[in-house]
Amino acid sequence: MKTLKSFAFAWNGLKICFTSEINFRIHILFAIAAVLLGIGLKISHADWLAVAGCIVFVMVMEMVNTGIEQLCNVVQQDIHPGIKKVKDIAAGAVMLSAFCSLIIGVVIFLPKIIVYIKSF
Repeated sequence: MKTLKSFAFAWNGLKICFTSEINFRIHILFAIAAVLLGIGLKISHADWLAVAGCIVFVMVMEMVNTGIEQLCNVVQQDIHPGIKKVKDIAAGAVMLSAFCSLIIGVVIFLPKIIVYIKSF
């Protein structure tokens, strides 16, 4: 029973991020685009692992960032330089994960897109 409650809490966390965080929804849109592109370009199993890993990594980082921001807002409602640093660092982690994922996506997809374009 305790395990089921844990899954319910985790699912609720996903719902909270989806309904309240525009950046989370943007990441989902990019994830859907990557999956559709992967299907269309018939990427390899290894490429699928990289794409899936990138998707999960960015989504996890966005959720951690959201959790940190929520906690900071509870601890300190007013603007505080220390809290700003914490929030900026967490946002930077999301940006770094998204940028790394973009580079991996370019490495995986761009050669296949070029081949596809040249086939016309």
